[in-house]
Amino acid sequence: MRPIILGTMAAFFFAFTFIINRSMELEGGSWIWSASLRYFFMVPFLLLIVYWRKNLKPLIVEMKNNPRAWLLWSIVGFGLFYGPICFSAAYAPGWLIASTWQITIISGSLLAPFFLETVMTQKGPVKIRGRIPMKSLALSSIILLGIILMQVERAADSLSLMEVLLGVLPIIVASFAYPLGNRKMMDVCGGRLDVFQRVLGMTLASMPLWIVLAIYGLFTVGPPSVGQSIQSGIVAITSGVIATVLFFQATDLVRGNMQKLGNVEATQSISVLFVVIGELILLKAALPTLISWTGILLVMAGMVLHSYVSHKGDILTGKKVSA
Repeated sequence: MRPIILGTMAAFFFAFTFIINRSMELEGGSWIWSASLRYFFMVPFLLLIVYWRKNLKPLIVEMKNNPRAWLLWSIVGFGLFYGPICFSAAYAPGWLIASTWQITIISGSLLAPFFLETVMTQKGPVKIRGRIPMKSLALSSIILLGIILMQVERAADSLSLMEVLLGVLPIIVASFAYPLGNRKMMDVCGGRLDVFQRVLGMTLASMPLWIVLAIYGLFTVGPPSVGQSIQSGIVAITSGVIATVLFFQATDLVRGNMQKLGNVEATQSISVLFVVIGELILLKAALPTLISWTGILLVMAGMVLHSYVSHKGDILTGKKVSA
């Protein structure tokens, strides 16, 4: 249960991304600064945390030992994740981005064959090629159906083809990039680093991308406004630091088990509910319709089932379940 709870808490703080990014776009801010500023602001906070925990030197050694892997998978996991999300905010409302992002529930499960998982045998633990967790995929489909119901009416009434292409396709790219980068970095680290070290390391390794993007922004759209800088700082703390650390901690707890990893990644669907509430309060969005509320209930039901299956699996295998 603990990974599910941590994942749900991460979803709450991730919701700030979609709400604030949409707010910045409505105020005329560029997606370029929404993306790059978040990671610039994350660095000092994470540096302080890792330095205070006396874990900075082991991280530096680890990054020096495998710089190419750190650079590649950090850019995939952070760059190809957050860049497209911010880009989509310029063409689609927050509710569409948040709901489309939930395709990561399916994306994470489909990536299973690209990784090895640990299985206990009579001869001890053995690593085998992962299989697509069909039970997790079925439960994820319930959540996905709920998300579709939540947005189907609004999509039919208010979206143009351009909004669909520029607002949806980048999110699909991000939905594969985020779990792929996260899982690959878990393999690279091999349990030698804690979650704070890994997030800081990935942030630092992705800096070349954000620096190039910021330079491009200076020459094309000019410097960011004070308001966008402040809002980007809020996103950096809530989503970049708190949510990412919580989510990575949750995935670390189930590392090597594709079924449970899929369950944890599915918790991110709950962020749709938080975005709906946030938009109602902060952006004065319209109340969901009856069909949308039906979708919300399906999302919640799917989340409960994911949690139940994970909890039941721990009991049947004799593992201790953390409350």
